[in-house]
Amino acid sequence: MSIEVGKQLRSVRTAFGLSQRELAKRAGVTNGMVSLIEQDRVSPSVGSLQKILAAFPMTMAEFFTRDMQAGGDVVFRADELPDVGTGEIHYRLVAATRPDRKMSILWETYMPGSDTGEDLLTHAGEEGGVVVEGELEVTVAGKTWKLGPGDAYYFDSRLPHRFRNRGKAAVRIVSANTPPTI
Repeated sequence: MSIEVGKQLRSVRTAFGLSQRELAKRAGVTNGMVSLIEQDRVSPSVGSLQKILAAFPMTMAEFFTRDMQAGGDVVFRADELPDVGTGEIHYRLVAATRPDRKMSILWETYMPGSDTGEDLLTHAGEEGGVVVEGELEVTVAGKTWKLGPGDAYYFDSRLPHRFRNRGKAAVRIVSANTPPTI
């Protein structure tokens, strides 16, 4: 059972976007304990595991049946979407725990002044999105557009691209890309 516990704990921790250190801090245990459990070098007591799971929060039943549900989770509540973004750009990933995802669906937030960077992004696949709130500047293959609520984009992700919020309010987008890059 310890092999399942270590693998499952690592899966849940990464799905919630936590480092081992952050999980240990939230759970009130040592970083070493989390590391040893994930490496399957230690089998945690029920009490220790409950203490760690409370940091997500997650019950023991949810933890042990997470991947055994037929077809996996269908509904993902807002507070269950891990933030896989950095800095002033937040990417809340839908279905992060599904190992067989064929696409990434994201609830994106770009804070005022945020930018994906001067180095344009490129990767295999396609991506698209709809601006829900705010104004977003989208650059693809050297051409730039300003998009507002209800405006959308869709392009081949191999083309160099960039996203920027030059405004004074947050920009919110719902986007998808395939194959999943996150």
